[in-house]
This record gives sequence, C-alpha cells and structure tokens, in this order.
Amino acid sequence: MNIQKSLFGSMNDKDIYRFNLVNAKGNSISIINYGAAVISWKVKDKNESTRDIVMGFDNLEDYLKNSAYLGCIAGRYANRIANGRFTLQGTEFKLACNNGPNHLHGGITDFDKVAWDAKTVDDVNPRLSFTYYSKDGEEGYPGNLSVKVDYIYTDNDELIIEYFAQTDKATPVNLTSHGYFNLTGDADRSILDHSLQIHADYYTAVNENQIPTGELCAVDKTAFDFNMPAKISGQISKTENGFDHNYVLKHDGNKLSLAVVLTDPENELQLSVYTTEPGLQFYSGNLLDGSITNRDGKPVSKHAALCLETQHFPDSPNRPEFPSTILLPGDAFTSATIYKISVN
Repeated sequence: MNIQKSLFGSMNDKDIYRFNLVNAKGNSISIINYGAAVISWKVKDKNESTRDIVMGFDNLEDYLKNSAYLGCIAGRYANRIANGRFTLQGTEFKLACNNGPNHLHGGITDFDKVAWDAKTVDDVNPRLSFTYYSKDGEEGYPGNLSVKVDYIYTDNDELIIEYFAQTDKATPVNLTSHGYFNLTGDADRSILDHSLQIHADYYTAVNENQIPTGELCAVDKTAFDFNMPAKISGQISKTENGFDHNYVLKHDGNKLSLAVVLTDPENELQLSVYTTEPGLQFYSGNLLDGSITNRDGKPVSKHAALCLETQHFPDSPNRPEFPSTILLPGDAFTSATIYKISVN
C-alpha cells in the first residue's frame, strides 16, 4: 500500500490532509483527517474503466457546510439513543437531541466534525492510523475516551477498518464507518437496481421515532428478507419509507463473519462486508434530497447511495437485553470491518 499525502484545507488553525492509499492494481482510496472520512474509492471494473463507488466531496468547505456523515467515523455512539438520555451506574446522562427526540451519531459536534490526528505506520501491515481524544463530558458522555481507527488497503481490494478505544470512566461506545455506496459510480443512477444479500434472520423492530421496541422480528417472508440476493427495488416497494433498520447478523462470536454482499445492476462489481459487530444498519438513502452535490457536480438525490453501517444495536444503553455497548476502565473496545470489492 502506497500512501500519498496532500493538503486538503484547514479549520480552527489545524491542517486537514488528504491521504491517498494506492494498491498494486492502481485502485485507490482517499481519506481525510476531518471526521476520519473516506471521501473516494476508485476501482477498475472488468472493462478497466474506473468508478468512484462512494459519495464524497473534493473540498473541505463542503464537508464543513453539510457533511451528511459522508464516509465519516460516527461516534461516540453511532445510531440513535432514545430521548437523548441513558442511566449508567445510577447516574442519568443527558445528551443533545439532534434527530427529532433522539440523539444521533454522537451529537452536535460528534466524531465526524472534528480533526483527528493522523500518521502512517509502516510495519508488517502498513496502515493509516487516526486518533482522537474525546474529553470527559464531551457531548454529555462520561469519561475521557481515547479512540484509534486504522485503515489498511490491500492488493485484494480490501478496505480493512480496525477500531480501538479505552476510557477512564464507564461509557457507551459504538463506532461505525458511515460510507455512502453506489457501485455504478454514477449519482444519477439509484441503488434500487443493486442486488443485496444480508446474512440476518432478524431485525430490531422500531417505533415511529426509529427507536427499537426491544422486539426482534423475523425477516422471513417480509420486505426485510435479504437472506437470498434480491433487488432492492423489489423489497423497498413493500415498505412505507424505505430501509433504515438494524439487522441482527448471523454471527460467530467475535470472529469476522460475512454480513453483506452488494452487487451492481450489471453484475460487474461486488462489495462484500465482513465484520466482528453483531449488527448492521442498512440505510437506503431515503432522506437524500439533492441538497448536497457529489464531487462530479451531480446532486445526491433520494436512493442515490446506501449505507451499510456495521455496529451494535441502536439505543443499547437503554436496552439491557441487547449486546452491551458499555466500555469499562481497564477494558478495551475493539472491532473490525472489511469492505472488499471484487470484479465479476
């Protein structure tokens, strides 16, 4: 993996850099230290034509203006926490409500809106390493939290994302990469004709505010069933508002397990997602409304891209029956996800 570095902009007297990770095939991924965000992933299809399969901007100003979480690391708690509050060890903590009555993706100034420290690590597994120190009380969360996210891009077109965090007080932690994918590389073409497979028998039912009720619903014979590859258009037509739901993945403990296979309409490119996480939020880009413009000048409209966010379940701090997201002092949060592109 060859890493190239260039200045992307500056904010609050801190330089923001673009890191271009190039593999032996000449495919490349660009990541900036603002939000530790993946802003571009260029791959060659079977005709040797290059596609950029993620939505993103080519200037810092657009990220500062309206990032829409494009490609960022979301945290300290990715996804929603009901009513912006939770109780931990007898103390209630109040967070910002930035999604109707919910707390979403860590709050107002969450991990996608800060400058991370970045360095390249040239060892047995060369990597791009980002670190961020989230102070006690930041966005209402308890504990000083040290976070590290490593990106590795292999010659097999695998983007490996490894997460690590430690705290000095008990605190909820749920980190994810919020990439918006469209395997055609064309924002004018929706993701509805993509084929999707999700290895999950259940999803977490939600109320009118997108908060889990606690019920795990079987996907069998419903719009949520992607156990066999299915066109998104056929399944989404059975829903009211599209998909923005957490799937309970078939999982082998904490081992990397195949969670998702996404294929473009021409069956030329395939994205496989492996993760150690128990859940996956499938978001079909329902709220994209054309108000942001992709790097190629095209508006990012409804269903122009989708998200496959590996994670723990939404509102877990208020749901003791869900896998725990509470990190304790002396313990370490670790997680890994692989996004792998294949040419069919």
